[in-house]
Amino acid sequence: MTVPMIIRDRGEAAAERQQLIAARHMRPSQRRSGENAGTSRGARVPADVELRAKAAGESSYLEFFGHATVFERGYDMWDWYGPYTEVVDEHAADKTLAQTEPPLDVTLNLGHDQMRRIASTIAPERLLTLSIDDTGLAVEALQLDPADHDVSYIAPKLRSGLITEMSFAFRIVRGQWSPDYTEYRIMEFDLHRGDVAIVGYGASPHTDGALRNPTPPPAERTAPADSERARALLELALTD
Repeated sequence: MTVPMIIRDRGEAAAERQQLIAARHMRPSQRRSGENAGTSRGARVPADVELRAKAAGESSYLEFFGHATVFERGYDMWDWYGPYTEVVDEHAADKTLAQTEPPLDVTLNLGHDQMRRIASTIAPERLLTLSIDDTGLAVEALQLDPADHDVSYIAPKLRSGLITEMSFAFRIVRGQWSPDYTEYRIMEFDLHRGDVAIVGYGASPHTDGALRNPTPPPAERTAPADSERARALLELALTD
């Protein structure tokens, strides 16, 4: 079987894809966030990360807020044939976030490194909360321990702006190409045993994040304001 060459032009890529993909529900082959074949799989979204100075009398824990992906906003991706637009459907996370048996197991990591976990959906003392809001997949971790080596490592980099992005690891369950094969819509993804991660680089311009010392108790706290510079990385979408 002849392996198709990567085509750089979006129109040519769509035409080649339409001829060679057997059905519109088939997932992108060699899905990645860059033009080069070795680029990691994922979409990049710019993020603005904030670290607030601790006020007198406050808990020593740090709090993290952000969005791992934004729904219904396209970003550039590449597959074996060339560039295309990818969109995450507004209901893509509904089923995975509703999982109760077994309990949804997702961690907040540094750089997708499973040995550098700083919060988890199944760790009550370092709880990670995932939810859907008007923007997308919201991430909240209210008890990041500054004594944890990984938290103390990343905090000054977030404060200085050296690290400004997020990403999440997931598996595409269901999706579909547009009739002209220029856009792929992720209609459902699975987060179980995946992660949301603080990472170095990314590319789809639509989310926000904040790392800070706690301010008011949860009942009194308001969500951080949206940022036009917001950016996070949707990356490493795992396929079977």
